[in-house]
Amino acid sequence: MLSIWQGDFPSEYTGLGGPGTVPAHSYHPNGYGLFNTVGNVWEWTADWFVPDISRVMRGGSYLCHDSYCNRYRVAARSRNTPDSSTGNIGFRVAADGR
Repeated sequence: MLSIWQGDFPSEYTGLGGPGTVPAHSYHPNGYGLFNTVGNVWEWTADWFVPDISRVMRGGSYLCHDSYCNRYRVAARSRNTPDSSTGNIGFRVAADGR
């Protein structure tokens, strides 16, 4: 399970909560105990897509929908400039729950 647009994009959202990010524990974890490894927000990486111009983003976001964005998977790569700002791009923080 992951946070992507559910319903008729962009006019009707029928998913959990409202359109936007959801808390990581909103869906069951994967087999490794990790939550939201795909979806919710595109994840910035340290890799450059085009050196000194755009960075790699991975995973897909809550604005992905079957009608236009079928790349919501861990291996999906997209790009954006480091100075961009939007609600569907972020970064992942992993913490030991002990």
